[in-house]
Amino acid sequence: MSAVLSDQEINASLAKLNAWARDGDELTKEFRFDNYLAGLAFASCVGVIAEGLNHHPDLAIGWRRVKVSFTTHDAGSKLTAKDLAAAAAIDAVGYPN
Repeated sequence: MSAVLSDQEINASLAKLNAWARDGDELTKEFRFDNYLAGLAFASCVGVIAEGLNHHPDLAIGWRRVKVSFTTHDAGSKLTAKDLAAAAAIDAVGYPN
């Protein structure tokens, strides 16, 4: 089981990420795109990253937007280092906010 992060650890890590936000016990970010297909391609990229990390987010795909939400289910649906590492990996791809 993954260790649950404290509020201080979460806040310090959020400062290092690009526009991710805490929503209760989830780490979320909404990405915007010029067209629907670009959003679908991004969602597929997120899926590949998630599979490689064995840590899978919830994805909400809409018209020209994709919302990515992470929480660690085996830690009681709380935030862990897994969530922050996955967000950082997605940021490293370089998609827009």
